[in-house]
Amino acid sequence: MTAPSPELSAPPAQGAPPSPPPSMRLRELVFGAACAAAVRAAARLGVADALGDAPTAVEDLAAAVKSEPKPLRRLLRALSCYGVFTEHPDGTFGHTEMSRLLREDDPHSLRDISLWCTEPWTWDAWPKLDEAVRTGRNVVEGLYGKEFFVYLNEDAPESADVFNRAMTTSSEQSARDVAALLDLSGSRSVADLGGGQGHVVASLLDKYPAMQGWLLDLPRVVENALPRLRAGGDLAERARIVPGDIRESVPVEADVYVIKNILEWDDESTARLLRNVVEAGGPGARIVVIENLVDDTPSMRFSTAMDLLLLLNVGGAKHTTKSMVGRLEAAGLTVGDIRPVNPYLHAFDCTVPV
Repeated sequence: MTAPSPELSAPPAQGAPPSPPPSMRLRELVFGAACAAAVRAAARLGVADALGDAPTAVEDLAAAVKSEPKPLRRLLRALSCYGVFTEHPDGTFGHTEMSRLLREDDPHSLRDISLWCTEPWTWDAWPKLDEAVRTGRNVVEGLYGKEFFVYLNEDAPESADVFNRAMTTSSEQSARDVAALLDLSGSRSVADLGGGQGHVVASLLDKYPAMQGWLLDLPRVVENALPRLRAGGDLAERARIVPGDIRESVPVEADVYVIKNILEWDDESTARLLRNVVEAGGPGARIVVIENLVDDTPSMRFSTAMDLLLLLNVGGAKHTTKSMVGRLEAAGLTVGDIRPVNPYLHAFDCTVPV
């Protein structure tokens, strides 16, 4: 008698839904690009924005987003398999907790981040992941003949805009968590390095009314700093905006430096940035590094995927706790507390030795 297939021989736990066999799970994984493309299509079409609180017929949704009903039904049916939208017995579709995150007006919207992770350049780069693994180098320069961010700004301005919106969304959503976590009592000034539009420094200035704040980022980024930080804003008298490349210099002396989600470039750039901060702050300065980790975190699937994407575009990497501590100590910093900011981020509280 033929032995049963190992895929079919293990019964599910009592009361638990049956788990798909390995062959089915692998088939689903290799079609992962279809799921990512479907999320991108729904975001670009604006389906989540067109869908209200009540379940809606596909024909009405199609008219709202200017698409053909039959292929839109196919798109929504595919997404509903992953919990993005839900299909009702009468053929209408409704929102789920995930599909609402694709709405532009949702306070926790992930629309721009969903677009950023599926921009056209990603579809060029992912097939070359084996090359990046083999060489340890990014593949974008080979594809486009330019460093990644130079390529974005010169040849793919729409992708550059998506990147800026996605980073702004991410910073805005995490800024309150960062401010709630950090105790800066007794500090007179804080500098947010690579801080985008300044959501983190604005949240810290709100928390500490006597504190002075600095926002440092590239000129094209700080041109769009929060109005609150600019002339005429309610925080303008306590905020200073400094355009520049922090990988080249950090021309600000502050009590505390916050570095969030930028220690993931190539090793040379990261080491140079940390040297710049240590030199700017001097002995006794406090440096708080906030990053995604690829260990000890509930967001492992997202973080490890972003880690691979960083390998492809800039030759960078997300860190484990151990590798981050090693990087910080190599820069001459003393690492103190390591604490979660939220399910996606950890804070490394460091000082420059006296």
